[in-house]
Amino acid sequence: MTSIGGAASSGMVDWNLAVATATRLVRPGPEVSRDEARAIVAELRRHAKASEEHVRGFTRMGTDDVHDTPVLVVDRPGWVKANVAGFRELLRPLLEKMQERRSGTPGGAVLGAVGGKVTGVELGMLLSFLSSRVLGQYETFAPASGDLPADERGGGRLLLVAPNIVHVERELDVQPHDFRLWVCLHEETHRTQFTAVPWLRAHLEGEIQAFLSETDVDPMTVLERVRDAAQSLAGGRPETEEDDGGRSFVELVQTPAQREILGRLTAVMSLLEGHADFVMDGVGPAVVPTVAEIREKFQQRRAKGASRLDMTLRKLLGLDAKLRQYRDGERFVRAVVDQVGMDGFNRVWTSPNTLPTKAEIAKPADWVARVHRRAES
Repeated sequence: MTSIGGAASSGMVDWNLAVATATRLVRPGPEVSRDEARAIVAELRRHAKASEEHVRGFTRMGTDDVHDTPVLVVDRPGWVKANVAGFRELLRPLLEKMQERRSGTPGGAVLGAVGGKVTGVELGMLLSFLSSRVLGQYETFAPASGDLPADERGGGRLLLVAPNIVHVERELDVQPHDFRLWVCLHEETHRTQFTAVPWLRAHLEGEIQAFLSETDVDPMTVLERVRDAAQSLAGGRPETEEDDGGRSFVELVQTPAQREILGRLTAVMSLLEGHADFVMDGVGPAVVPTVAEIREKFQQRRAKGASRLDMTLRKLLGLDAKLRQYRDGERFVRAVVDQVGMDGFNRVWTSPNTLPTKAEIAKPADWVARVHRRAES
């Protein structure tokens, strides 16, 4: 297996062990023949290519750079490996800070005894859980490697997780070709957002790194959160035990400065996810004949919840917040487009100053008043 993380594997997290653990534990995907698998991969690639024109035409966000961002159709282990590489790059400053603190605190000896290998195993358990739930993903901060190419000008690649797409289309009993194109439209919108808006990646990375640099947390606290999640996944927590009032990883490491940053991050992520949902449904009727049925069944799947285990992990990992981002962000985009049209909405991509605040996501008219009044004055 290709080494991920080099020397970093011996620090707070053994990234190679995280990949190995997740790969070993990942659940098998739906049964398909070899010929069927080849056909599915080829179709997803065609749909991803077709989605470029559909999304660019609908959003009026033209860019030639999209062609330099690779599309990878992966299985569940492939998704794990790609995400571990991205996590390692993004979390490096936080882990280095925790490493320094570990060596200088009373808890450092305990953490040193536990070591990066235990953390790697427990992270791998969480990744194995998540690997069966992601349909597609635009990896904004992906570093390139030999078997996982990325945009050479700063990262970025589009992942389509074929087994998960097939699993959900069968579970929902929808038309497979339509569902695959529908998923590609959502993910292609994310690729267009980052390739058509040159400053967006650097802005988002800067906000995340500012959040991480403000982290003031005992390394043992983070390790305990990973352990709690892993124990939930393994069924090791008592039925009556609550997870700290439902707090997620993010909520456990907030300082006052981080809360401000998190508010901005929440707003921009709501915008990006809601915009993708809006575009997916806006393009859908013209190119996806069964889009109404797909959307209805998919929304029911999102809303109906899952097992107690699934619900516990959603809270712990903050996935409930992501579901709210889809809903709140889509409402924001739809309201703004209804009021000022697509070109008026696209002023949101002018600069970081024209991004909506968290309050404006809930009150789109306030964003319209602020941005359009300023532009017209």
